[in-house]
Amino acid sequence: MLHNQSFLRTPGPTPIPQQVTHAMNQPMIGHRSQSFAQLFKGTSERLKPIFGTEQPVYTLTSSGTGALEAAVLNVTKPGDEIISVVAGAFGDRFASICEHHQLVTHRIEVPWGESVDQQELISTLHAHPNAKAVVMTYNETSTGVMQPIQELTKIVHDHSYALALVDGVSCIGAVPAQMDEWGIDILVTGSQKAMMLPPGLAFISASERAWDVIEQVDSSSFYFDLKAYHKQYENGMTPYTPAVSLIQGLKEVCTMLEEETLEKVYKRHVVMKDMTRAAFRALGLPLLTSDQDASPTVTAVKATEGLKVDEFRNHVRDRYGLSLAGGQKKLKGEIFRVGHMGYCSPIDVLTTLSIIEMGLVDCGISIELGAGVKAAQEVYINDVSNSSK
Repeated sequence: MLHNQSFLRTPGPTPIPQQVTHAMNQPMIGHRSQSFAQLFKGTSERLKPIFGTEQPVYTLTSSGTGALEAAVLNVTKPGDEIISVVAGAFGDRFASICEHHQLVTHRIEVPWGESVDQQELISTLHAHPNAKAVVMTYNETSTGVMQPIQELTKIVHDHSYALALVDGVSCIGAVPAQMDEWGIDILVTGSQKAMMLPPGLAFISASERAWDVIEQVDSSSFYFDLKAYHKQYENGMTPYTPAVSLIQGLKEVCTMLEEETLEKVYKRHVVMKDMTRAAFRALGLPLLTSDQDASPTVTAVKATEGLKVDEFRNHVRDRYGLSLAGGQKKLKGEIFRVGHMGYCSPIDVLTTLSIIEMGLVDCGISIELGAGVKAAQEVYINDVSNSSK
């Protein structure tokens, strides 16, 4: 292996394209200058198709968690009721944000590795008719489950007056999102996953229905008050100092997504998911999620007998330069996770799987070298063949 060569296959942060790095290295400009205003207006407009909305998409200089907190604080006040779908570590975080701000939080606890029972959501909505919002995670990074958010949002609106607040941090930019069409009231994502940027930016958009509530709520947050962002949005500015270099990189990200087209971006992620799942099945390693619930951006693999997950992850990192993610909270030591989102291609997936196979053999796990790679190759070849017809 070449000195300092590495392969980042965690579900965030993800690799940064060279052209994005180059864009971020441009000379600094003033965040109150006309040059920045033009840059910001342009990138803000280009985010709308990624969110599937005609509403403004606001840029926060924060992690995705900051935008989740903004979503909650702009439509609620202490004592309000919230329903939270908790299907993993990040669903738990969304619920914890609500609880931290003295909201009466009714949790729907979903077995980790599964999607929510839709009938349970309906029953919970009927049991708590005063709930002001339902908070949900579109793609649960900790388990590799993608919730059927279009269906869940419809249930929320069919059975309540609650707003639908959606965490899309680990999937927006890699999977379809039709915020307006699906009735999502607030949608959030972050920069360091499918959006192919370093950590440091978050993006948030709110429906007209949500804005009716936002205008009436005196947000308890100064920095995350969306009314302040809305006021400056038309000027091509943010209310507080933005991460200018990251926004310069965002412009290049938008160009890359537009050139590939969102449709092809989404298809590429499905192909990488199918390749990865086929490979682990061929190797005899159990997957945490069903095919129906599986995420196009991250795959969770259970530890087979004799495999010590953390030792395996450390080994492939130290010997081969491959970074994988482990399990979180109740899944710690039980799974490892392979990220395949953003600046990642099917060829990258084949490289990753080849290293994983070598690492498994090194760790004493009996597998047939090449079996997983072969299964993934067959998925990819089949896709290329069908695409050329």
